[in-house]
Amino acid sequence: MSDINIRIDGKIGHITLTRPKALNALSYDMCLAIEKALDDWREDDAVSMILIDAEGDRAFCAGGDIQELYDTGKAGDFGYGRKFWRDEYRMNAKLFEFPKPVASLMQGFTMGGGVGIGCHGSHRVVCESSQVAMPETGIGLVPDVGGSLILSRAPGRVGEYLGSTGGRIGAADAIYAGFADYFVPQEDWTALTAELVETGDWTAIDRAAKPAPAGDLEALRPQIDAHFAGETLRDILITLQDDDGDFAAKALKSLNRVSPLSAACTIEMIHRLRGSDDIRQALEMEYRFTFRAMEAGDFLEGVRAQIIDKDRNPSWKHEGPGAVTDMEVAKMLMPLGADSLTFEEEE
Repeated sequence: MSDINIRIDGKIGHITLTRPKALNALSYDMCLAIEKALDDWREDDAVSMILIDAEGDRAFCAGGDIQELYDTGKAGDFGYGRKFWRDEYRMNAKLFEFPKPVASLMQGFTMGGGVGIGCHGSHRVVCESSQVAMPETGIGLVPDVGGSLILSRAPGRVGEYLGSTGGRIGAADAIYAGFADYFVPQEDWTALTAELVETGDWTAIDRAAKPAPAGDLEALRPQIDAHFAGETLRDILITLQDDDGDFAAKALKSLNRVSPLSAACTIEMIHRLRGSDDIRQALEMEYRFTFRAMEAGDFLEGVRAQIIDKDRNPSWKHEGPGAVTDMEVAKMLMPLGADSLTFEEEE
């Protein structure tokens, strides 16, 4: 497949995303190819570890390739999107649970679906250019591909803040928030990769790591924790509106830009997952939302405004983030019954 290069390279299973002009966006076929590699290498003694990297300087993986999701959903066919998410989430679970070390080298943009393949391994590497984000609320989704679990484990209320606003973070903040483990200057990646290929010794990553340039999140923690500790999105809004400082103003601006329904559901999901280490619980809850996102949520309108027409002027189902009721959140996150995510491959 021209979009991805999967091979055994020396002592490692090597997966390279090869769509740099498309910011290495993850297609459905790429998801299936990664899953097959995980299945093939799980019990293969020739593979000591896995390395996932990507061509180009601008992005490791800027997200999922959602054009077909939009086209089919707009035509009233919600089945393709549900299949895409179901199979992608199964691959995410296998990656999270893989019994051997999994390293990732994440330059540039690592967002959405990129987090799902880059941020569930054991040795997650960022560099000077890294920009990590779960920006799904901006297109009417929730942080998915297991991202909700990472957010729920972030320090304090950093997860609620990043998940609802969709903010981007650099290398140090990605490590602080739990999306990455190591900072290695990108100029050292070629030598590090060669050593991993030759030896299969993942401790080489520990030896290559350097201190990351300073980030912002730790200094912002007192404000984040004070404002994003509410039970619901409405509670968070009340505290932000009562604060005339810069942080509150920027957070309110972000929350007024994203889908109100998505932001409210994101807060609830993170609360439900707090204290969990179960990727399948997270993915199953995410699937409850994405299963309904086209028909009952803001996904199609969000994609239209941000990606198709690029007018950046979505007409959300709710007039503002304070207009979402607890009942509407509960409906989006209700169990799916017979349609629940099972992590089984369907014929």
